Amino acid sequence: MNEEHQPRQRFLVLDTSTAVLAAAVMSEETLVAESNTRADRNHAVHVVQALKDLMENNQITKEDIAGIAVGIGPGSYTGVRIAVTAAKTLAWAWGVPVAAVSSLAALALGGLGAYLNDTSLAENPHGSPDKSGSRYWVVPLMDARRGQAYTALFEGEGASSELHRMEPDAIRLVDSWVDAIASLLSELPSSDAPDGILFVGDVEPHRQTLEKLQMMQPEVQIHLRSYEMEGHYVGKIGAAKLLQGEQEDIHTLLPNYTQLAEAEANLLRK
Repeated sequence: MNEEHQPRQRFLVLDTSTAVLAAAVMSEETLVAESNTRADRNHAVHVVQALKDLMENNQITKEDIAGIAVGIGPGSYTGVRIAVTAAKTLAWAWGVPVAAVSSLAALALGGLGAYLNDTSLAENPHGSPDKSGSRYWVVPLMDARRGQAYTALFEGEGASSELHRMEPDAIRLVDSWVDAIASLLSELPSSDAPDGILFVGDVEPHRQTLEKLQMMQPEVQIHLRSYEMEGHYVGKIGAAKLLQGEQEDIHTLLPNYTQLAEAEANLLRK
């Protein structure tokens, strides 16, 4: 069969690292359908039915699925286990590969996409600014209470759907994390500074701390955007991996629970 006439591969997507049960079906890197529902972190009760409904509503059978992309966290300790266990079970039962996706990377990619697609006039009374050529540092946040968040640092451009990782996934004290980002900025020549820094995800619990960065670095625009996980961004990252032949050993795949750095853990004990 001519390669251009071969059917596109379908991938099933799942992430339960946050309060949102995010699921999707991708046709290679294109979204077919998704379901993003708040399940009050009771994902174990709903995950199987959510995947079943998504497939049945779009006339997709298990024989159509060529791979599974799963968010492995970090995030809710119980939540990430649910998605990873479901993905491993289905991959083994259906004989398909599974790709592991950083849930924070998906949150960052989705938050950046939502920000770039925002046509609200609130930010600019003369219309939405042209952000397509701008370069951003993107900081995803999942609230972990007690002044902590699961977070990382990425760089992305408006014209690109890819992110470059700058700092690893970890659970951090947000106050110290803001200081670290300010330090990174201060070490850069002004010509290399990003056009803006975008905090996405659970920004409200940490708004006061995050806004401190604007006072510390007034020359860089700081943007805060509340954002909830969407399955197709997990799917975009996972599909790219699967199409490149990247896959995990389903017997050794584990969630990324991550740990607070020892110095920061000591601060909390004081």
